[in-house]
Amino acid sequence: MKAALFREFQGQLTVETVPDPAPTPTGVVIRVKATGVCRSDWHGWMGHDPDIHVPHVPGHEFAGIIEEVGNRVINWKPGDRVTAPFVCGCGKCRFCEAGDQQVCPDQFQPGFNAWGSFARFVMLEHAEENLVRLPEDLDFTAAASLGCRLATSYRAVAHQARVRAGDWLAVHGCGGVGLSAIMIASALGARPIAIDIDPAKLSRARQLGALETVDASSEDVCTAIIDLTGGGARSSIDALGSSITATNSINCLQPRGRHVQVGLMTGEDSRSTVPFDRIVSRELELYGSHGMQAHHYHELLALIAQGSLDPAQLISRTIPLEEALPALTTESAFGETGIIVIDRIE
Repeated sequence: MKAALFREFQGQLTVETVPDPAPTPTGVVIRVKATGVCRSDWHGWMGHDPDIHVPHVPGHEFAGIIEEVGNRVINWKPGDRVTAPFVCGCGKCRFCEAGDQQVCPDQFQPGFNAWGSFARFVMLEHAEENLVRLPEDLDFTAAASLGCRLATSYRAVAHQARVRAGDWLAVHGCGGVGLSAIMIASALGARPIAIDIDPAKLSRARQLGALETVDASSEDVCTAIIDLTGGGARSSIDALGSSITATNSINCLQPRGRHVQVGLMTGEDSRSTVPFDRIVSRELELYGSHGMQAHHYHELLALIAQGSLDPAQLISRTIPLEEALPALTTESAFGETGIIVIDRIE
């Protein structure tokens, strides 16, 4: 099959012909019809993920058609239109049994601890527990965002931040995850505030449902949010992943507010300073958020079906597999107002 891979971290990404994958007894092989280029893929290419071993095929945000199934797979067949969360639970451990596949200690992650979807085919383990059936009227390009950004944001907003209609929700960073969070919060009746340093991203955030915006390059973020909300946001999400955005997210909350950390914290930021004095005095809640379980996707698909949410609005452009090199290895590519999707792999 054709695949894009790198043989060393921060090295060249090349399109090559490699052996087709075969399904494990509990896995399936999926013909990739579309796959997103995510900032997490960039972190993997940089060498920030210890589970990645080179040579490696990145890509974890995909939609496609089942090509082949393992001999222990019962509920899925070739031809089914599917996606899957980027964290696939084993289905056997106590966390999976409790419905928390997103924190499974033995999780399977295509694009990280296995070859990913920057390829004609991708093999997905633990298919029964993790596959998500796609509606016939949802095209693959739009559905690609369901594997990571849209689903990750849905869980962060609906399950971790637990926003309610009328709540102020601050979203720090308006990349793919941040814009997704704004769209979802708006669809749920909340009042999103978009925070970024890029005026174009803030403008796009308003188009997608942000009621207010804060330009972090010229305004005091926390003061601005406290003023806009009359005392602080009910919930706040760091969708970027930095010491600055995480601290701002905590400090902009009203008493008993909730901070949700979605953006990956790497390097020095992984041990960032936390304002514990404010957390204690205001009884704030802090949550991590890491993807979404397959069994919750029906909530997200229901919003799409009723027209409250349109994942196609997130897409800035589509590219062939050969253009994955600059899209992945140039961090500036993630400065676009939307997400990039690879939709030509054959």
